[in-house]
Amino acid sequence: MNASESKAATNGEQREQPSERIDPIWTSSRSARQILALTDAERGINKLLSLAASSIALLTLPQTDPADSSLPQGEERSEQFVLEASEYFEQLDQIQIDMRSSLAHIRQSRIPPSAIDAPPPNFIPQPAGVGTPMSSSTSENPDGVDGYKENDVEEEDMASKRGLQEERLNRDAWRGVLDALTRLKQARERENANRMDTSS
Repeated sequence: MNASESKAATNGEQREQPSERIDPIWTSSRSARQILALTDAERGINKLLSLAASSIALLTLPQTDPADSSLPQGEERSEQFVLEASEYFEQLDQIQIDMRSSLAHIRQSRIPPSAIDAPPPNFIPQPAGVGTPMSSSTSENPDGVDGYKENDVEEEDMASKRGLQEERLNRDAWRGVLDALTRLKQARERENANRMDTSS
């Protein structure tokens, strides 16, 4: 196997490795795949800098190579430089294609800034990922209402942090309480009716 074949085999292995370690979260949506493509472009820039450094090293005279250098000598040095330079420009072209394509897809998708911006300090996400909207008027003390305390505000703040699933569980729990009280009321009404019939 000559230098060009070994270089091609190495490049093929390097291109196959990233796809084997892709986290499923990066394939969950189109936007995630485009962001993954940008991270691949970032890794490509690192490789581009490495190729530039090795190409410059190959342009130096063999007499200036360090004692522990593994750079080729003679004609192999020129051949290796051609391979490094060719791969450099291929990598440069691939990076600009990936970046242009990813940015175009992201721009077309109109991703909200909140999806990529860092959250504010002490940010607490919704427990179930989806929150229920609350009216801003409920956080203020309504006019003419007595007994409005700070505990009510704290309860509303906690409710605003509950997720949709927790709101459903809370709703079902209150429905169960209402049904139990309704059955208890009906049982007492029947008991009172029976007592009245017995006394008469």
